[in-house]
Amino acid sequence: MKHKIFALGLFMASMTIFAQHTEKDKINNVLDGWHLDATNADFEAYFGKMTKDGVFIGTDAMENWQNDEFRAFSKPYFDQGKAWSFTAVQRNIYVNEDATFAWFDELLDTQMKICRGSGVLKKINGQWKIAHYVLSIAVPNEKVSELIEIKGEKDDQLLQELKKKQ
Repeated sequence: MKHKIFALGLFMASMTIFAQHTEKDKINNVLDGWHLDATNADFEAYFGKMTKDGVFIGTDAMENWQNDEFRAFSKPYFDQGKAWSFTAVQRNIYVNEDATFAWFDELLDTQMKICRGSGVLKKINGQWKIAHYVLSIAVPNEKVSELIEIKGEKDDQLLQELKKKQ
């Protein structure tokens, strides 16, 4: 009897691990496809992988694009036949227990060199959709002082404006 209970427990654990890997594979496919859609300038496929209320946070401090705004901003790039080209070189994916949402981080090879993407996906009608994406430029720690100098004046102005709005 103890062997049957142990075997059942082992079976259940392996099924959970298998299900998580299957979901992670699906999420990898969505994210890789999403990046490829931008490379191929496939506007409908790209935005079809995002939720209707999806958010894209860009590298500029003021780039907090709600879905409709991001579509309008992106459309001219896609219409020119060349949006942007990101390829994941490393990715970590985490899925909640009931596989209804997931979060991830990734390192990307881009025209801006190494960037980091991170975000959240939701499962909607059995399909994973990107609900929130954050893109940032990776800066080596030893170069942060130089970067602060480059962006300091603009950041100071922006901070003053933002603080006035509080």
